[in-house]
Amino acid sequence: MAPASYKRTAHRWRLLLLMLFAVFCAFGSFWLVQVMQGEDSTPGAGAGNEPDYIIDNFSWVRMSEGGKPRYVISGDRLTHRPADNTALVEKPVVQNLTTDHPPMTMTAEHALVSQNRNQIDLTGNVDIQRPAGKDSQPLRIRTEALTVLPDEDIVKTDKPIDMKLGASSVNGVGMLANNATQQVHLGGRGQIIYPPRASR
Repeated sequence: MAPASYKRTAHRWRLLLLMLFAVFCAFGSFWLVQVMQGEDSTPGAGAGNEPDYIIDNFSWVRMSEGGKPRYVISGDRLTHRPADNTALVEKPVVQNLTTDHPPMTMTAEHALVSQNRNQIDLTGNVDIQRPAGKDSQPLRIRTEALTVLPDEDIVKTDKPIDMKLGASSVNGVGMLANNATQQVHLGGRGQIIYPPRASR
């Protein structure tokens, strides 16, 4: 009787170990699936937040709805991130190509181009220059940060600015400039210096 009882006990132990192994594998698989789903559902996680392309010494032309060049962005390097469809540009140069009024050229240390919002944020030694036109004087504006809305032909900032319009100079905090209407609005306190009138 003892050998038969021993065989039954050994068989039960093997069956118990097999069941424990199966339960362990099931829980392990469930945990692995949960971990993978958690990583996939995290916004910007994984490769989606990594640059999908980098271009050195690039030039990018934005066309108008009529098929004419509207503005061009160039720079030393463009790094595009697909997660939010933005591009970081080093040493950017933004030029307005419209023929309706004098073109405006903007340079800076860095730019963040948001294609979804059609907005360009320039930072670091921002320099704006517009040559004289038929009905306008030459314009130059310097600041540390500037938001450009190229489709509306508008630039704005809430930082201090140093502006020269013809022979006059203006210092202030905050600005909204519309290149299409040739108007500049200043915000906050500032100082305007007019050149002396020429003697007759």
